[in-house]
Amino acid sequence: MKRVLLLLPTTGYRNDDFVAAARRLDVEIVAAADYCHQLAPGWGLPPLTALRFDQPEQAADTAIREAGGKLDAVLAVDDAGVELAALVAERLGLPGNPAAAVRRVRDKLAFRELLREREFLCPEFHHLPTHRDSGELAPRLRFPVVVKARRLSGSRGVIRANDPGEFERAVNWVRAIQSRADRNARELGLIVEEFIPGREYALEGLLQQGALTTLALFDKPDPLNGPYFEETIYVAPSRLPDAVQESIHREVARACRLAGLRTGPVHAEIRVNDEGVWLLEVAARSIGGLCGRVLTHSLGMSIEELILRQAVGEPALFAGNAGASGVMMIPVPRRGIYGGVEGLAAARAVPGITGARITAEAGQLIAPPPDGASYLGFLFSRAKRPADAEMALRLAHGLLAFDIRPEYPALEASDAARP
Repeated sequence: MKRVLLLLPTTGYRNDDFVAAARRLDVEIVAAADYCHQLAPGWGLPPLTALRFDQPEQAADTAIREAGGKLDAVLAVDDAGVELAALVAERLGLPGNPAAAVRRVRDKLAFRELLREREFLCPEFHHLPTHRDSGELAPRLRFPVVVKARRLSGSRGVIRANDPGEFERAVNWVRAIQSRADRNARELGLIVEEFIPGREYALEGLLQQGALTTLALFDKPDPLNGPYFEETIYVAPSRLPDAVQESIHREVARACRLAGLRTGPVHAEIRVNDEGVWLLEVAARSIGGLCGRVLTHSLGMSIEELILRQAVGEPALFAGNAGASGVMMIPVPRRGIYGGVEGLAAARAVPGITGARITAEAGQLIAPPPDGASYLGFLFSRAKRPADAEMALRLAHGLLAFDIRPEYPALEASDAARP
């Protein structure tokens, strides 16, 4: 039986999907997690369940020591563990991406430097160290710009600024977000880059010995122009002309090659405008959240099974079905305490809807980007045409009513009572 060390973040959406795929393939999972290293011993948890994913050098030593027995592969469920997985695989001589390559694409500043050096389309960008006042950089900027945390994923810690005043506020806000989310925030600083106009797309791919296979190219039909960049709908296949789709594939494949990525899943975010294809990011992981479930129809298996098959050297022949599919990451309308949802049965009954999963838990504090790192849930659709798959998602979402209570109700009631 093949044995895989699987890095399962405690807040991960996809842990169950990876475990289920392992059962189907008769693969033994050695589970590692990132529970608090201070509390885990008191709970009687073994060291493998208290790895510091954000300190990969230290965590790799623990993972190798505690895994016990021969491993055939190391996989991370999401972005938090990809660098650690690469480092463990590298030290054990297992297939995987070089840790330096994974580190390069995770760091938005290092990735931008790679793009500029290799003459990709690349916006003007600047590094803003933590100790530097934003007012020193503002006169050199061509607005609008986007202020970004360097290693956070999705839309977290990303804010557009249209003038110096907005820029100062954005810098202060993103610095606060990054300081809470990344222990190396002070050393990292921020990246500030020119806003790239255009529509956004996402490519889901798989690298095998350096060759990229595109599994899906998603349209993002909602405009993402800021000031925050909450993603909502993904629909495949893309409605872009074939020539543009081929150009996207070429640019993503070239970026992977030059960054040093050579195996495993790839998720790329792209903007397209009259000037061409602009890479926003290339990540050495698969699509986040539960969005990967939208690919099962076209692949003929789950994306998690495909990734595991490749990792353990099993054949993976795609035998999917034609047609269009879509997923909506249900947006968080405002910050507050999640209480529940109405209209779920009606949403599931919308023609074309194939699934609706609410992942928020009652009592959970939720927030939209740029602060939030989660969604309320996910809607899935399937149809003959991409436009129909998109419409089904919009109709179903319109039937949902979420109960989101104020975070500080006593305070808000007091404010409301003031003359």
